[in-house]
Amino acid sequence: MPLAIDLFSGCGGLTTGLKQAGFFVLAAVDNHRLSVDTYKANHSGVRVWRRNITQFSATQMKHELCLRPGQLDLLAGCPPCQAFSSIRTLNGKRTLRDPDKDLLFQFLRFIKAFRPKAIMIENVPGLAADKRVVRFCAALARLDYQSEVRVLDAAQYGVPQRRRRMILLASRATALRFGRRSRIRSTVRDFIGGLPKAGRSGDPLHDFPEKRTKEMKKLIKMIPRNGGSRTDLPDRFRLPCHRKCNGFKDVYGRMSWDSVAPTITTGCFNPSKGRFLHPRWNRAITMREASLLQGFPKRYRFPKPDSKIAVAAMIGNALPPPFIAAHARKIRSVLSAHLNRSRSARSNRAFR
Repeated sequence: MPLAIDLFSGCGGLTTGLKQAGFFVLAAVDNHRLSVDTYKANHSGVRVWRRNITQFSATQMKHELCLRPGQLDLLAGCPPCQAFSSIRTLNGKRTLRDPDKDLLFQFLRFIKAFRPKAIMIENVPGLAADKRVVRFCAALARLDYQSEVRVLDAAQYGVPQRRRRMILLASRATALRFGRRSRIRSTVRDFIGGLPKAGRSGDPLHDFPEKRTKEMKKLIKMIPRNGGSRTDLPDRFRLPCHRKCNGFKDVYGRMSWDSVAPTITTGCFNPSKGRFLHPRWNRAITMREASLLQGFPKRYRFPKPDSKIAVAAMIGNALPPPFIAAHARKIRSVLSAHLNRSRSARSNRAFR
């Protein structure tokens, strides 16, 4: 079974996808307490370090895992992405100086220490256009890695949401290929249509209470079911802020049963942050529904979910496991084929 390490592991979306693709995840690193607790609750066999990666020795990690250079099959991860977000940068109109952007280069220390056969980095599309990616790929080339960067939509890989993400793949031995797109488009109904009614399901993640004003409850109730939007309401029912600014038309919108969801963000519990109203019920999606729309398994555990904001942040920042699994399967296939060719070549030389 191929070996993998997950950097910036968060609550475990990437690790879940790697496992689904047949990788054995040896270790993970993240510095967020609740994310690490959630990761450990779902991935008990993985060695997890709760550390600031800038202060963590890659050589120490390699020694503690008893790995030799070149023995690791895949080094994967997603450095914090808020610094590259087009919304964070006011739709790209303002450039922000943010030290988190340089966390991408932390990968180089681990690459030099482990010399993995393959590398996979996932992030927001804004990173693909950033000059740091050019510098990073040039650094990989100096280490004899060939790399490729693409921006892909997770909805084309079995994830029931629109989510454009950057994927960087790199390898020393052979050119990697990106995952195969799914023939079937997953929908909101496929993933959350069969859930019990929220509030008394017995699942804490599905039963978080909502706190809305009487006026807001009335407005939500008027939004047409199955894809309706605030723009469907008569002008007299529109909020004053929406009369002044008609942008972000998805806010206070409902998801559609037979389409994909919008990007599940850290604000997915708040209808004022996007199209996060349930297709049928007069409420925002629950945290369990958000988790499922992100592609997590139904039984994925989020321990001590006493804060909806904290749980939403973990889910919104996570990597969709089906999206990761699709690319990881292809990486595994390519590495396996290369290994078989190498063994065959050595065998042929031995009989000459």
